[in-house]
Amino acid sequence: MADHYYTKQPNTAHHVNEWTFELKDHTFRFLTDSGVFSKGTVDFGSRVLIDTFTTAGLPEGTLLDVGCGYGPIGLSLAYATKRQVEMVDINERAVSLAQQNATLNHIDTVTIHPSNIYENVLEARYAAIVSNPPIRAGKKVVHTILSGAYERLLSGGSLTIVIQKKQGAPTAQKKMIEVFGNAEVIKKEKGYYIIKSIKE
Repeated sequence: MADHYYTKQPNTAHHVNEWTFELKDHTFRFLTDSGVFSKGTVDFGSRVLIDTFTTAGLPEGTLLDVGCGYGPIGLSLAYATKRQVEMVDINERAVSLAQQNATLNHIDTVTIHPSNIYENVLEARYAAIVSNPPIRAGKKVVHTILSGAYERLLSGGSLTIVIQKKQGAPTAQKKMIEVFGNAEVIKKEKGYYIIKSIKE
């Protein structure tokens, strides 16, 4: 259990790596380590979510990245949208890396701190919530992210997630419809679904 990326304090031996990756037409530098999700590259699902996400039609306000890992989604969206982004993860090693990566990439419009899903988030309402949810943590955790998003969004705000079809995308969409009354698959790529709900 202690070695999973959704553990609060992974105890696997450190193996820090640094590499670059292009997101939103910008080359980012990332420090990663063992005990975090997708340490060798920005995973394909996150890439599709980053490419698909848009602030068009959203209210003014902060974006929230739930389960931020070492930071590719939150940092690239902060860079591209010029909005304030709050980034949270239960994994303290991932949070530390995300903080270092914000500094490394000169991005200061982010607030990065540990939180078990929404437990310690700083704002009452967000313009948008994005998540590449930790599938391996189980359906209960994923559905807590989905069901807790509604009350934490401003009117007109959106929840956007990425999830593989074979790892429960249809079930997640059903849950989002139950919570929001709407959930649209806005992109499908190589088995990954980008699903978006809007708080009307």
